[in-house]
Amino acid sequence: MKNPSPKKPAAKRGAPKLPYQEPHLGAAARGKLLEEAIGREVRGFREKLGITISELAKAADMSAGMLSKIENGATSPSLGSLQALGKALQVPVTALFRGFEEIRDASFVKAGQGLTIERRGTRAGHQYQLLGHSPHGAVMVEPYMITLTAQSDVFPTFQHGGLEMLYMLEGNVVYRHGDKTYDMHPGDTLFFDADVPHGPEELKKLPARYLSVISYRRDD
Repeated sequence: MKNPSPKKPAAKRGAPKLPYQEPHLGAAARGKLLEEAIGREVRGFREKLGITISELAKAADMSAGMLSKIENGATSPSLGSLQALGKALQVPVTALFRGFEEIRDASFVKAGQGLTIERRGTRAGHQYQLLGHSPHGAVMVEPYMITLTAQSDVFPTFQHGGLEMLYMLEGNVVYRHGDKTYDMHPGDTLFFDADVPHGPEELKKLPARYLSVISYRRDD
């Protein structure tokens, strides 16, 4: 007698798939995302004005219950409702679609395939691999994998705008920031104001590798 096939566990209810878990969104799912994006914008503009749901509903000539559903992405507002909300919030109707239409970037780099580039430390034998880039948005973020070898020299005089985070992966480096030094081992993190002179001052164990993430305003 054959053993019966094991039953598959029943799918849990109340845990719908998130948008990023479904590669092929249908029209209904895309519509839901649009409703949620509009709701977030309406709530954000309302809170910026410092008014309540009841006050905005009255100004837009709709019920507070309907406005609450719109803000929670539970209903699809009509064009007339969007126009009324835009007028009450003192923003163009197109502003309510901003969160849905704006570009969302993603950058994927396979292991060992980061773009090798030159920076100030290159002349000191520091190897830089750029691991991604952010072409849009108000903040620039530059993630690098930095490798130091026996051919590398110390170079504790980097200085640039923004903030920087270092995460030690391999080796042992004494890193200077201003008038302080930090003995960095694998797993150690250093986060600092990059406008202060900084850089590796002593290479104690090579090869050394660390992740460097620099962020600064795009205007800078």
